[in-house]
Amino acid sequence: MLKKISVKQLTVGMYLKEFCGSWMEHPFWRNSFVITDPKDIERILASSIREVWIDSAQGLDIQPDEPAISVAETEAQVEAELIAAVQEARNVTPVSTQTEMAQAAKICAQAKQAVTSMFQEARMGKAVDAGNARKLVEEILDSVTRNSDALISLVRLKTADDYTYMHSVAVCALMIALGRQLKLDEELIRKLGVAGLFHDLGKAMIPLEILNKPDKLSDEEFAIMKTHPEEGCRLLRESHGVDEVVFDVVRHHHEKTNGTGYPKGFKDSEISLYAKMGAVCDVYDAIASNRPYKAGWDPAESLRKMAEWANGHFDQTVFQAFVKSLGIYPVGSLVRLTSGRLGVIVSQSSKSLLTPRIKVFFSTRSNARIRPDLIDLSAPGCLEKIVSREDPANWNFPDFNELWSTAMTS
Repeated sequence: MLKKISVKQLTVGMYLKEFCGSWMEHPFWRNSFVITDPKDIERILASSIREVWIDSAQGLDIQPDEPAISVAETEAQVEAELIAAVQEARNVTPVSTQTEMAQAAKICAQAKQAVTSMFQEARMGKAVDAGNARKLVEEILDSVTRNSDALISLVRLKTADDYTYMHSVAVCALMIALGRQLKLDEELIRKLGVAGLFHDLGKAMIPLEILNKPDKLSDEEFAIMKTHPEEGCRLLRESHGVDEVVFDVVRHHHEKTNGTGYPKGFKDSEISLYAKMGAVCDVYDAIASNRPYKAGWDPAESLRKMAEWANGHFDQTVFQAFVKSLGIYPVGSLVRLTSGRLGVIVSQSSKSLLTPRIKVFFSTRSNARIRPDLIDLSAPGCLEKIVSREDPANWNFPDFNELWSTAMTS
Protein backbone atom coordinates (compact mmCIF):
# COMPACT_ATOMS: atom_id res chain seq x y z
CA MET A 1 0.00 0.00 0.00
CA LEU A 2 1.37 3.42 -0.99
CA LYS A 3 0.83 6.09 1.64
CA LYS A 4 1.77 9.75 1.84
CA ILE A 5 2.90 10.61 5.35
CA SER A 6 4.59 13.42 7.26
CA VAL A 7 8.35 13.12 7.58
CA LYS A 8 7.78 13.19 11.36
CA GLN A 9 6.14 9.75 11.02
CA LEU A 10 9.21 8.12 9.47
CA THR A 11 10.84 5.23 11.29
CA VAL A 12 13.72 2.87 10.59
CA GLY A 13 12.47 -0.07 8.51
CA MET A 14 10.09 1.92 6.30
CA TYR A 15 10.46 1.73 2.52
CA LEU A 16 10.68 5.31 1.30
CA LYS A 17 9.14 5.36 -2.16
CA GLU A 18 9.25 9.03 -3.16
CA PHE A 19 10.03 12.45 -1.71
CA CYS A 20 7.34 15.10 -2.16
CA GLY A 21 9.20 18.12 -3.44
CA SER A 22 12.05 19.16 -5.68
CA TRP A 23 14.99 16.81 -6.15
CA MET A 24 17.15 19.73 -4.98
CA GLU A 25 15.44 19.86 -1.60
CA HIS A 26 16.56 16.49 -0.24
CA PRO A 27 20.09 15.12 0.35
CA PHE A 28 19.79 11.73 -1.39
CA TRP A 29 20.64 10.58 -4.91
CA ARG A 30 18.09 7.77 -4.74
CA ASN A 31 14.41 8.32 -3.99
CA SER A 32 13.48 4.71 -3.20
CA PHE A 33 15.22 2.82 -0.40
CA VAL A 34 14.64 1.11 2.94
CA ILE A 35 15.53 3.38 5.84
CA THR A 36 18.14 1.49 7.86
CA ASP A 37 19.97 4.34 9.58
CA PRO A 38 18.34 6.83 12.01
CA LYS A 39 20.74 9.46 10.66
CA ASP A 40 18.93 9.29 7.31
CA ILE A 41 15.73 10.34 9.07
CA GLU A 42 17.62 13.19 10.75
CA ARG A 43 18.87 14.34 7.33
CA ILE A 44 15.33 14.30 5.94
CA LEU A 45 13.97 16.22 8.94
CA ALA A 46 16.73 18.80 8.50
CA SER A 47 15.77 19.33 4.82
CA SER A 48 12.81 21.33 3.51
CA ILE A 49 10.93 18.12 2.62
CA ARG A 50 7.77 17.80 4.72
CA GLU A 51 5.97 14.82 3.15
CA VAL A 52 7.03 11.51 1.61
CA TRP A 53 5.43 8.43 0.08
CA ILE A 54 6.13 5.06 1.68
CA ASP A 55 5.31 1.54 0.44
CA SER A 56 4.04 -0.56 3.34
CA ALA A 57 4.26 -3.70 1.18
CA GLN A 58 8.06 -3.39 1.12
CA GLY A 59 8.71 -2.02 4.60
CA LEU A 60 7.15 -1.07 7.90
CA ASP A 61 3.80 0.72 8.02
CA ILE A 62 2.73 3.64 10.18
CA GLN A 63 1.03 2.83 13.46
CA PRO A 64 -2.69 1.88 13.19
CA ASP A 65 -3.73 4.96 15.14
CA GLU A 66 -1.67 7.29 12.90
CA PRO A 67 -3.51 8.74 9.90
CA ALA A 68 -1.87 8.91 6.47
CA ILE A 69 -2.15 12.17 4.53
CA SER A 70 -3.39 10.20 1.51
CA VAL A 71 -3.35 6.70 0.02
CA ALA A 72 -2.68 5.53 -3.56
CA GLU A 73 -3.41 2.16 -5.13
CA THR A 74 -0.78 2.33 -7.89
CA GLU A 75 2.63 3.86 -8.54
CA ALA A 76 1.12 5.66 -11.54
CA GLN A 77 -1.11 7.68 -9.19
CA VAL A 78 1.90 8.71 -7.13
CA GLU A 79 3.92 9.61 -10.21
CA ALA A 80 1.06 11.69 -11.65
CA GLU A 81 0.71 13.64 -8.41
CA LEU A 82 4.44 14.28 -8.15
CA ILE A 83 4.70 15.41 -11.78
CA ALA A 84 1.77 17.79 -11.31
CA ALA A 85 3.37 19.25 -8.18
CA VAL A 86 6.73 19.75 -9.90
CA GLN A 87 5.14 21.41 -12.93
CA GLU A 88 3.17 23.74 -10.68
CA ALA A 89 6.31 24.72 -8.77
CA ARG A 90 8.49 25.25 -11.87
CA ASN A 91 9.95 28.69 -12.43
CA VAL A 92 11.18 29.31 -15.96
CA THR A 93 10.82 33.08 -16.12
CA PRO A 94 13.89 34.52 -17.87
CA VAL A 95 16.35 36.22 -15.51
CA SER A 96 19.77 37.86 -15.78
CA THR A 97 22.96 35.85 -15.62
CA GLN A 98 23.76 37.40 -12.25
CA THR A 99 20.40 36.36 -10.81
CA GLU A 100 20.66 32.76 -12.02
CA MET A 101 24.23 32.17 -10.84
CA ALA A 102 23.32 31.34 -7.23
CA GLN A 103 20.79 28.68 -8.26
CA ALA A 104 23.15 27.37 -10.95
CA ALA A 105 25.89 26.98 -8.34
CA LYS A 106 23.51 25.01 -6.12
CA ILE A 107 22.51 22.76 -9.01
CA CYS A 108 26.17 22.13 -9.89
CA ALA A 109 27.00 21.15 -6.31
CA GLN A 110 24.04 18.78 -6.04
CA ALA A 111 24.61 17.39 -9.52
CA LYS A 112 28.25 16.57 -8.75
CA GLN A 113 27.16 14.60 -5.70
CA ALA A 114 24.41 12.84 -7.65
CA VAL A 115 26.52 11.87 -10.67
CA THR A 116 29.38 10.74 -8.45
CA SER A 117 26.94 8.45 -6.62
CA MET A 118 25.53 7.25 -9.94
CA PHE A 119 28.98 6.20 -11.17
CA GLN A 120 29.88 4.58 -7.86
CA GLU A 121 26.68 2.54 -7.83
CA ALA A 122 27.25 1.46 -11.43
CA ARG A 123 30.75 0.28 -10.48
CA MET A 124 29.21 -1.76 -7.66
CA GLY A 125 26.78 -3.43 -10.07
CA LYS A 126 23.65 -1.57 -8.98
CA ALA A 127 21.05 -0.55 -11.57
CA VAL A 128 21.03 3.15 -12.44
CA ASP A 129 17.98 5.06 -11.20
CA ALA A 130 16.73 6.70 -14.40
CA GLY A 131 13.84 8.34 -12.55
CA ASN A 132 16.18 10.38 -10.37
CA ALA A 133 18.22 11.33 -13.43
CA ARG A 134 15.10 12.81 -15.01
CA LYS A 135 14.52 14.94 -11.90
CA LEU A 136 18.05 16.30 -12.06
CA VAL A 137 17.60 17.02 -15.77
CA GLU A 138 14.40 18.93 -14.96
CA GLU A 139 16.37 21.23 -12.64
CA ILE A 140 19.06 21.76 -15.29
CA LEU A 141 16.42 22.36 -17.98
CA ASP A 142 14.73 25.04 -15.89
CA SER A 143 18.05 26.76 -15.13
CA VAL A 144 19.04 26.81 -18.80
CA THR A 145 15.57 28.09 -19.72
CA ARG A 146 15.83 30.94 -17.21
CA ASN A 147 19.33 31.84 -18.39
CA SER A 148 21.59 29.59 -20.45
CA ASP A 149 24.83 31.47 -19.70
CA ALA A 150 24.94 30.84 -15.95
CA LEU A 151 25.04 27.07 -15.52
CA ILE A 152 26.80 26.28 -18.79
CA SER A 153 29.66 28.65 -18.01
CA LEU A 154 29.85 27.73 -14.32
CA VAL A 155 30.12 23.99 -14.94
CA ARG A 156 33.19 24.63 -17.12
CA LEU A 157 35.13 25.54 -13.96
CA LYS A 158 35.38 21.90 -12.90
CA THR A 159 38.77 20.61 -11.81
CA ALA A 160 40.62 17.83 -13.56
CA ASP A 161 39.68 15.52 -10.67
CA ASP A 162 35.98 16.35 -11.13
CA TYR A 163 36.07 15.99 -14.89
CA THR A 164 34.38 12.60 -15.40
CA TYR A 165 31.39 13.54 -13.24
CA MET A 166 30.90 17.21 -14.08
CA HIS A 167 31.47 16.52 -17.79
CA SER A 168 28.20 14.58 -17.71
CA VAL A 169 26.42 17.57 -16.15
CA ALA A 170 27.97 19.95 -18.70
CA VAL A 171 26.94 17.81 -21.69
CA CYS A 172 23.42 17.56 -20.25
CA ALA A 173 23.15 21.35 -20.08
CA LEU A 174 24.72 21.82 -23.53
CA MET A 175 22.31 19.28 -25.08
CA ILE A 176 19.37 21.17 -23.56
CA ALA A 177 20.63 24.53 -24.85
CA LEU A 178 21.27 23.06 -28.31
CA GLY A 179 17.85 21.40 -28.37
CA ARG A 180 16.24 24.76 -27.58
CA GLN A 181 18.28 26.41 -30.35
CA LEU A 182 17.06 23.74 -32.80
CA LYS A 183 13.48 24.40 -31.57
CA LEU A 184 12.84 20.79 -30.56
CA ASP A 185 9.83 20.12 -28.36
CA GLU A 186 10.34 20.20 -24.59
CA GLU A 187 9.74 16.52 -23.93
CA LEU A 188 12.35 15.57 -26.53
CA ILE A 189 14.73 18.11 -24.98
CA ARG A 190 14.24 16.39 -21.61
CA LYS A 191 15.20 13.05 -23.18
CA LEU A 192 18.28 14.64 -24.74
CA GLY A 193 19.21 16.07 -21.33
CA VAL A 194 19.01 12.57 -19.84
CA ALA A 195 21.12 11.32 -22.75
CA GLY A 196 23.74 13.96 -22.00
CA LEU A 197 23.78 13.00 -18.33
CA PHE A 198 24.21 9.30 -19.16
CA HIS A 199 26.37 9.59 -22.29
CA ASP A 200 29.60 8.56 -20.51
CA LEU A 201 28.08 6.19 -17.96
CA GLY A 202 30.07 3.32 -19.47
CA LYS A 203 33.25 4.96 -18.17
CA ALA A 204 32.22 3.62 -14.76
CA MET A 205 33.44 0.27 -16.11
CA ILE A 206 36.80 1.59 -17.33
CA PRO A 207 39.76 0.97 -14.96
CA LEU A 208 40.58 4.18 -13.07
CA GLU A 209 44.25 3.97 -14.04
CA ILE A 210 43.16 4.33 -17.68
CA LEU A 211 40.38 6.84 -17.04
CA ASN A 212 42.65 9.18 -15.05
CA LYS A 213 45.93 8.54 -16.84
CA PRO A 214 47.88 11.82 -17.12
CA ASP A 215 49.55 10.78 -20.39
CA LYS A 216 48.43 9.68 -23.82
CA LEU A 217 46.74 6.28 -23.82
CA SER A 218 48.47 3.34 -25.45
CA ASP A 219 46.70 1.56 -28.30
CA GLU A 220 45.63 -1.19 -25.89
CA GLU A 221 44.32 1.32 -23.35
CA PHE A 222 42.47 3.28 -26.02
CA ALA A 223 40.84 0.06 -27.22
CA ILE A 224 39.52 -0.43 -23.68
CA MET A 225 38.36 3.19 -23.50
CA LYS A 226 36.42 2.75 -26.75
CA THR A 227 34.23 0.12 -25.08
CA HIS A 228 32.51 2.73 -22.89
CA PRO A 229 29.58 3.48 -25.27
CA GLU A 230 28.48 -0.15 -25.38
CA GLU A 231 29.21 -0.56 -21.67
CA GLY A 232 26.96 2.43 -21.00
CA CYS A 233 24.12 0.87 -22.98
CA ARG A 234 24.58 -2.40 -21.10
CA LEU A 235 24.26 -0.62 -17.76
CA LEU A 236 21.17 1.29 -18.90
CA ARG A 237 19.45 -1.88 -20.08
CA GLU A 238 19.35 -2.93 -16.43
CA SER A 239 17.26 0.15 -15.59
CA HIS A 240 13.60 0.83 -16.31
CA GLY A 241 12.07 3.55 -18.46
CA VAL A 242 15.14 4.55 -20.47
CA ASP A 243 14.13 6.02 -23.84
CA GLU A 244 15.64 4.87 -27.14
CA VAL A 245 16.90 8.42 -27.74
CA VAL A 246 19.12 7.98 -24.68
CA PHE A 247 20.50 4.66 -25.92
CA ASP A 248 21.21 6.20 -29.32
CA VAL A 249 23.26 9.08 -27.90
CA VAL A 250 25.10 6.88 -25.39
CA ARG A 251 26.10 4.41 -28.13
CA HIS A 252 26.91 6.82 -30.97
CA HIS A 253 28.19 10.13 -29.52
CA HIS A 254 31.72 9.25 -30.72
CA GLU A 255 30.72 8.69 -34.34
CA LYS A 256 32.07 11.19 -36.89
CA THR A 257 30.44 12.28 -40.14
CA ASN A 258 33.46 11.07 -42.15
CA GLY A 259 33.08 7.53 -40.78
CA THR A 260 36.24 7.49 -38.62
CA GLY A 261 34.43 7.42 -35.29
CA TYR A 262 33.40 4.51 -33.09
CA PRO A 263 31.93 2.05 -32.20
CA LYS A 264 30.30 1.45 -35.63
CA GLY A 265 32.17 3.81 -37.95
CA PHE A 266 28.88 5.31 -39.14
CA LYS A 267 28.96 8.07 -41.75
CA ASP A 268 26.88 11.23 -42.01
CA SER A 269 23.40 9.96 -42.94
CA GLU A 270 23.79 6.87 -40.75
CA ILE A 271 24.13 9.00 -37.62
CA SER A 272 20.95 10.36 -36.02
CA LEU A 273 20.41 14.05 -35.27
CA TYR A 274 20.56 13.24 -31.56
CA ALA A 275 23.91 11.45 -31.75
CA LYS A 276 25.28 14.32 -33.87
CA MET A 277 24.17 16.72 -31.12
CA GLY A 278 25.86 14.52 -28.53
CA ALA A 279 29.12 14.52 -30.51
CA VAL A 280 29.29 18.32 -30.65
CA CYS A 281 28.42 18.84 -26.97
CA ASP A 282 30.81 16.11 -25.82
CA VAL A 283 33.79 17.43 -27.78
CA TYR A 284 33.21 21.07 -26.80
CA ASP A 285 33.19 20.39 -23.08
CA ALA A 286 36.09 17.95 -23.38
CA ILE A 287 38.43 20.45 -25.04
CA ALA A 288 37.26 23.44 -22.97
CA SER A 289 37.86 21.67 -19.65
CA ASN A 290 40.97 20.91 -17.65
CA ARG A 291 41.79 17.21 -17.99
CA PRO A 292 44.30 15.03 -16.13
CA TYR A 293 46.63 15.28 -19.15
CA LYS A 294 45.82 18.72 -20.62
CA ALA A 295 44.67 22.23 -19.70
CA GLY A 296 41.43 23.25 -21.40
CA TRP A 297 41.24 25.84 -24.16
CA ASP A 298 39.17 28.94 -23.58
CA PRO A 299 35.60 28.82 -25.01
CA ALA A 300 36.23 30.90 -28.13
CA GLU A 301 39.39 28.95 -28.98
CA SER A 302 37.47 25.70 -28.47
CA LEU A 303 34.83 26.78 -30.98
CA ARG A 304 37.56 27.87 -33.43
CA LYS A 305 39.22 24.47 -33.21
CA MET A 306 35.91 22.71 -33.70
CA ALA A 307 35.18 24.84 -36.77
CA GLU A 308 38.46 23.57 -38.26
CA TRP A 309 37.37 19.97 -37.68
CA ALA A 310 33.74 20.48 -38.63
CA ASN A 311 33.86 19.14 -42.21
CA GLY A 312 34.91 15.64 -41.21
CA HIS A 313 33.78 15.46 -37.63
CA PHE A 314 30.48 17.28 -37.09
CA ASP A 315 27.24 17.90 -38.90
CA GLN A 316 27.45 21.50 -40.19
CA THR A 317 23.85 22.43 -39.34
CA VAL A 318 24.17 21.05 -35.82
CA PHE A 319 27.52 22.77 -35.26
CA GLN A 320 26.23 26.15 -36.46
CA ALA A 321 23.23 25.85 -34.14
CA PHE A 322 25.60 24.96 -31.31
CA VAL A 323 27.64 28.12 -31.91
CA LYS A 324 24.47 30.19 -31.82
CA SER A 325 23.42 28.56 -28.55
CA LEU A 326 26.71 29.58 -26.88
CA GLY A 327 27.53 32.78 -28.75
CA ILE A 328 30.42 33.41 -31.12
CA TYR A 329 32.32 34.59 -28.06
CA PRO A 330 31.04 32.37 -25.22
CA VAL A 331 31.11 33.46 -21.59
CA GLY A 332 34.69 33.25 -20.30
CA SER A 333 36.31 34.21 -23.62
CA LEU A 334 39.12 36.79 -23.59
CA VAL A 335 38.80 39.49 -26.29
CA ARG A 336 40.57 42.64 -27.47
CA LEU A 337 38.51 45.79 -28.11
CA THR A 338 39.08 48.66 -30.55
CA SER A 339 40.41 50.78 -27.65
CA GLY A 340 43.20 48.26 -27.08
CA ARG A 341 41.69 47.10 -23.81
CA LEU A 342 41.28 43.43 -22.98
CA GLY A 343 38.10 42.09 -21.47
CA VAL A 344 36.35 38.86 -20.66
CA ILE A 345 32.83 37.97 -21.83
CA VAL A 346 30.43 37.79 -18.88
CA SER A 347 27.06 37.42 -20.65
CA GLN A 348 25.50 37.38 -24.09
CA SER A 349 23.24 39.99 -25.67
CA SER A 350 19.78 39.19 -26.98
CA LYS A 351 20.41 41.67 -29.80
CA SER A 352 23.45 40.17 -31.52
CA LEU A 353 26.08 37.46 -31.11
CA LEU A 354 28.69 40.17 -31.76
CA THR A 355 27.68 42.49 -28.91
CA PRO A 356 28.04 40.67 -25.60
CA ARG A 357 28.58 42.19 -22.15
CA ILE A 358 32.30 42.45 -21.31
CA LYS A 359 34.38 43.11 -18.21
CA VAL A 360 37.46 45.08 -19.31
CA PHE A 361 40.45 44.96 -16.97
CA PHE A 362 43.72 45.41 -18.94
CA SER A 363 45.23 48.01 -21.28
CA THR A 364 47.52 46.70 -23.99
CA ARG A 365 48.71 50.25 -24.69
CA SER A 366 50.07 50.76 -21.18
CA ASN A 367 50.62 47.01 -20.65
CA ALA A 368 49.00 47.27 -17.23
CA ARG A 369 45.90 46.27 -15.32
CA ILE A 370 43.20 48.92 -15.16
CA ARG A 371 40.17 49.35 -12.94
CA PRO A 372 37.61 46.73 -14.06
CA ASP A 373 34.64 48.12 -15.96
CA LEU A 374 31.54 46.42 -17.36
CA ILE A 375 30.69 47.37 -20.94
CA ASP A 376 27.56 46.38 -22.84
CA LEU A 377 28.50 46.39 -26.53
CA SER A 378 24.80 46.36 -27.46
CA ALA A 379 24.06 49.59 -25.56
CA PRO A 380 23.11 52.63 -27.68
CA GLY A 381 26.11 54.84 -28.33
CA CYS A 382 28.72 52.23 -27.43
CA LEU A 383 31.69 52.80 -29.74
CA GLU A 384 33.70 49.75 -28.69
CA LYS A 385 33.82 46.62 -30.85
CA ILE A 386 35.57 43.30 -30.56
CA VAL A 387 38.70 43.27 -32.71
CA SER A 388 39.87 39.75 -31.96
CA ARG A 389 39.83 36.93 -29.46
CA GLU A 390 42.92 36.48 -27.30
CA ASP A 391 44.50 33.36 -25.87
CA PRO A 392 44.57 33.66 -22.04
CA ALA A 393 47.66 31.42 -21.98
CA ASN A 394 49.61 34.19 -23.74
CA TRP A 395 48.78 36.72 -21.01
CA ASN A 396 49.13 34.62 -17.85
CA PHE A 397 46.40 36.28 -15.79
CA PRO A 398 46.36 34.15 -12.61
CA ASP A 399 42.86 35.33 -11.65
CA PHE A 400 41.33 34.98 -15.10
CA ASN A 401 38.46 32.63 -14.17
CA GLU A 402 37.61 34.77 -11.15
CA LEU A 403 37.44 37.84 -13.38
CA TRP A 404 34.48 36.57 -15.35
CA SER A 405 32.78 34.34 -12.77
CA THR A 406 32.65 37.07 -10.12
CA ALA A 407 31.48 39.61 -12.69
CA MET A 408 28.49 37.37 -13.42
CA THR A 409 27.32 37.70 -9.82
CA SER A 410 28.05 41.40 -9.32
